[in-house]
Amino acid sequence: MLSGKSAVITGGSMGIGAAIAETFAENGADVMIVARTEAALAETAGRIREKTGRAVEILATDLRDAEAPAAAVEAARGAFGKLDIVVNNAGATKRADFFELTDEDFVDGFALKFFSMMRMTKAAWPGLIETRGSILNIIGVGARYGAPEFTIGGPVNSACHNFTKAMAERGRADGVRVNAINPGPVRTPRLQRNIERMMAERGITQDEAMDQVHANFQATRVGEPEDIANLALFVTSAKGDLLHGSVIDMDGGAVKAL
Repeated sequence: MLSGKSAVITGGSMGIGAAIAETFAENGADVMIVARTEAALAETAGRIREKTGRAVEILATDLRDAEAPAAAVEAARGAFGKLDIVVNNAGATKRADFFELTDEDFVDGFALKFFSMMRMTKAAWPGLIETRGSILNIIGVGARYGAPEFTIGGPVNSACHNFTKAMAERGRADGVRVNAINPGPVRTPRLQRNIERMMAERGITQDEAMDQVHANFQATRVGEPEDIANLALFVTSAKGDLLHGSVIDMDGGAVKAL
């Protein structure tokens, strides 16, 4: 489905990003994965190369740095000669009681998720015009509702929604498709960290914490990274080329609002 395509995936060392990179490679794409930890990137890249035989490049960088997104785009174009797909997946925000959060926590949340998405988009846009490429933003259903422990992530995700819609309108004129996926609860290291926080704060077991997550979201099940990756493959492939400016909830029915 992506034969001859090249993609850069931020937050690509584990979880949803790693699953997207592997699925893209399985379907013919060469990929560059970007994250902060070189060892984790190398392990993931080695596994994907061995499984798929595709070119997998890595770039260890902190996307909170203003120059890092442009460097990532240039590295991908240098490695592959062109760039067809950008997946903005980086960014995890701190969960805590609002009154325990600092200004720095909010700045960090916007820096890693919203600003890296904005800067990656700006840097990649000219090349994506050339290839009539695609941007996919992995955001999250927390944009859809307010939650007292998610007062950073909710506003950040809402900003990413607005940005997706705005750039889709620009992309309609420039020939660049822009879409987003909102995962619900997905079994990733990030979810495990949230589970461990709940265990410590509430004095409950891991199974009890997972039951509470399931009850809070009222979803059909907790997702797997591969669920999101399979949708990402469709959205960015020719089979999904009618999707433009779409923000798709993939959450097992967690979001009840229209």
